[in-house]
Amino acid sequence: MPPLATTTGDHLPLARNAMDYFDRSTDPFHAVKSSVDMLKEAGFEELDETDPSITVVIGGKYYYTRNKSSIVAFTVGEAYRPGYGGFKIIGAHTDSPNLKIKPRSKRSLKTSKSIQVGVECYGGGLWHTWFDRDLSLSGRVFCRRNLDNDDDGAEFIEQRLIKIDRPILRVPNLAIHLQTAEERKAFKVNNEDHLSPILAMAAQKALTGDSNDDTSTEDKEKDNEDGWTEYQEPLLLKLLASELDIPIESIVDFELNLYDCQKSSLGGIYNEFVNSARLDNLASCYLAVQALVDCTKQDDFIKNDQDISMVVLYDHEEIGSTSAVGAASPILGEAVKRISAVLNSKEQNVALYDLYEATVRKSFALSSDQAHALHPNYASKHEKNHQPQMNAGMVIKRNANQKYATSGPTGIIMREIARRSNLPPLQEFMVRQDCGCGSTIGPLISSTTGIRAVDVGCPQLSMHSIRETMGVCDLTNGLELFKSFFIHFRSVDDSLEQ
Repeated sequence: MPPLATTTGDHLPLARNAMDYFDRSTDPFHAVKSSVDMLKEAGFEELDETDPSITVVIGGKYYYTRNKSSIVAFTVGEAYRPGYGGFKIIGAHTDSPNLKIKPRSKRSLKTSKSIQVGVECYGGGLWHTWFDRDLSLSGRVFCRRNLDNDDDGAEFIEQRLIKIDRPILRVPNLAIHLQTAEERKAFKVNNEDHLSPILAMAAQKALTGDSNDDTSTEDKEKDNEDGWTEYQEPLLLKLLASELDIPIESIVDFELNLYDCQKSSLGGIYNEFVNSARLDNLASCYLAVQALVDCTKQDDFIKNDQDISMVVLYDHEEIGSTSAVGAASPILGEAVKRISAVLNSKEQNVALYDLYEATVRKSFALSSDQAHALHPNYASKHEKNHQPQMNAGMVIKRNANQKYATSGPTGIIMREIARRSNLPPLQEFMVRQDCGCGSTIGPLISSTTGIRAVDVGCPQLSMHSIRETMGVCDLTNGLELFKSFFIHFRSVDDSLEQ
């Protein structure tokens, strides 16, 4: 029997590239690394934001990171004129709900031979979806290293990214036979008691000839100088040291996330879906960086651009964005001020403050976060006139109480950009008035910088599940809208009566 014809074939190359990005970006640190890899390949230059005299020139392409979990990337149009150009910004976030290893990871019960590690819930996840999955670890490890590799050399703390590509953890469900009918009906996850994953069995010595902790007495005394190691699961430290090829005693701390080892996949009879972890919000991160990279490959984009085209990927959106690397931080405001100051420094007749204020007024932020597609089994949960469909175009998100930043003018600008670019009409989403409404980075960007903003996103199902679903065509829709935003925003904005 011949294979079914597909209407999504043209979209599959982009989808596969995006899926590779999703699979590599198992935590915010790896999401930033994946983004940096894309930018470096496209010729972007890294800046050191701790340098008080950064150099930014007309026509340049730059990026810098903060905390290794947030990133700012931008290009400077050759047609930029101080006070007449602004910042065209696409903002997204690198974090997703997950289970994080606790600062004191040891959690073995005397009543069980199972070796477990303690975990903490990060964000608002659908935690029941984490049961019976093949889980592993990724994140960063802090290592104390000897600068000169001898006893007299100066010590420094090195950050090492780690991603273990095999299942090592599991959160098992309780067998149906050990639950009453009432317990099954009223199933509820206790985050502290029920989500601790199993790492190994205490009987591994009989199986492998190995023991839990083969660290020498001398090493243990050195490890426990700051009282940190004694609270860590020895097998976990041994695993980290083995993966990084470093001595156990050099590990001084870590930030580790659990992730599902199952890779992204195409789904649906016509390959019309992408099934993956962390679509919220890696889909927006990938599309934003790819759009900026693609625009720089067009011969006349930077040459004719009157603005600074920028991507900002924040951390900590899932827990409110109130951190030094979240959308409520000064990251964007500082970027706009510093870049403006460097580019405007040669202007003699206008105060730099006035130039900055004019630049802010000319700027615009597109806040991109995933949107709720119509769920066919729960259609009543959606407002009847605002039911976005997958593979039908990007979504503008609105809320009169400013949970989303979209206003009349900012929504019109995005609709007009889509119209002029012959893209699918933008869909509209608002939540039912008897349902709660999530928020995004859009209102925070506007309130902390004064920059106009709009909230958009790709429609998806199963938001905050360990595995989510979106439309293949919407990756193309999103990428084309983002590129059109960078290319056409200035002309559309100038046509709108202020």
